Amino acid sequence: MPRNVEQEQTKNQEFITLVSGQQSFCIDIKLIREIRRWSPVTKLPHSPRHVLGVMNLRGAVIPIIDLSSVLGFGSTNPTSRHVTIIVAVNNRVNGLLVESVSEILGVASDAIQETPKIREDETNYCIQGIIALEDDITRIIDLNVLLLDEQRTAA
Repeated sequence: MPRNVEQEQTKNQEFITLVSGQQSFCIDIKLIREIRRWSPVTKLPHSPRHVLGVMNLRGAVIPIIDLSSVLGFGSTNPTSRHVTIIVAVNNRVNGLLVESVSEILGVASDAIQETPKIREDETNYCIQGIIALEDDITRIIDLNVLLLDEQRTAA
């Protein structure tokens, strides 16, 4: 089989790498609408701890979620160095507060490894897979699962 046909059969996926809770993660690039510098949000009374508030994004009011808090790494105290990633999942737009965004990462599908099952419960329920890089490991966040779960617990 010619080499270029082989390469086409190995499906490549693209991710945006980010840091949240001082840990390396990535998100499917197709879900990301834009990346913005942190700006203050409007707090809502009685909202869950991980929901920092809402922001006006060109006329649309969207919730801003502290990704570190949702993932169990503690709350983030946002500064001007932080970034908000605007994502669209299941026709819902949300903002995710993260420490930084690093790069676009192209990965062959067969390079994505299954998340190890360390305990019987679903402690890694929102981790879709793991990518081993040269000197690091990054985890793929499944926003469909993460944000759907957050919507259920907020209701």
